[in-house]
Amino acid sequence: MPGVTFGEALEGFLLYLKGERQASPCTVDAYRADIEQFAAFVAGRAGQEAGPAAVDIWMVRRYLGWLNQLGQQRSSMNRKLAALRAFYRFLLRAGQVQSSPVALLSGPRREKRLPGCLSHAEMEKLLSIPATTPLGLRDRAILETLYASGIRVAELVGMDQDDLDLVAGYARVLGKGRRERVVPLGRYAVKALENYLHRARPELAARRIPPEPRALFLNHLGGRLTTRGVRERLSHYVEKAALRRGVSPHTIRHTFATHLLEGGADLRVVQELLGHIRLATTQIYTHISQSQLREVYRQFHPRASRDNIDNRR
Repeated sequence: MPGVTFGEALEGFLLYLKGERQASPCTVDAYRADIEQFAAFVAGRAGQEAGPAAVDIWMVRRYLGWLNQLGQQRSSMNRKLAALRAFYRFLLRAGQVQSSPVALLSGPRREKRLPGCLSHAEMEKLLSIPATTPLGLRDRAILETLYASGIRVAELVGMDQDDLDLVAGYARVLGKGRRERVVPLGRYAVKALENYLHRARPELAARRIPPEPRALFLNHLGGRLTTRGVRERLSHYVEKAALRRGVSPHTIRHTFATHLLEGGADLRVVQELLGHIRLATTQIYTHISQSQLREVYRQFHPRASRDNIDNRR
């Protein structure tokens, strides 16, 4: 019905998210906060009685301008706009509005922020820290696997023992959209995984009854390790290595890609290893250092230096 209030519409939308969409509590809370903020904005400009049907595209544009004046990040503005799109799609299907005021709106262009990248020396230091205890052997295998393959942390914790072929040096991972791919591991990761599987995993598995039969990486209680657990362990080693803050599993993924490209790897090969569908997604990893660019330019451009000119004479 066209006269539905924001409060009534929002409650129906949240029930839809919880029931049909099976959204997590965090997702539901985020949608609630975004829609409530928009409803308050509309009420302050069109009156308390104004419901979702009273909103037009110009009201939404004013809302985005207001968010910009508040200093909201572009990513936050895009998230709020996405929440409004989902909200109005629901209202359209329910017959509570005749049209969506956000259907033709695009959000502000997102800034392409480059994730952090560790140097070769920093990566080596990080890999050298885990001890030879069961948990240390597990953590070394985790770090070596992340750096050797560039897989996402969710892909890592989702791996089962059967996904490994250590003789061939490969692992099978299930990526976004349930797309499966095979990634190489390299001899250091293979060795670390062998040590973990033979010397550490059996002890960790014995801590849970019945033992976890499939998961590759186990937590200290013998269950499947979570992404949060990996992040916490990585933060522990980053602190011990006295590295800069903000290093995450994605930092290691970015380091993997950057070191490959700096070594001369083809961009499309890196795209395949990372599991990206679009090459444009991989291109954010091509920020080879300015010093390296200058060095390559100096060596190979015929007019880059006096030495090159003299050698041509």
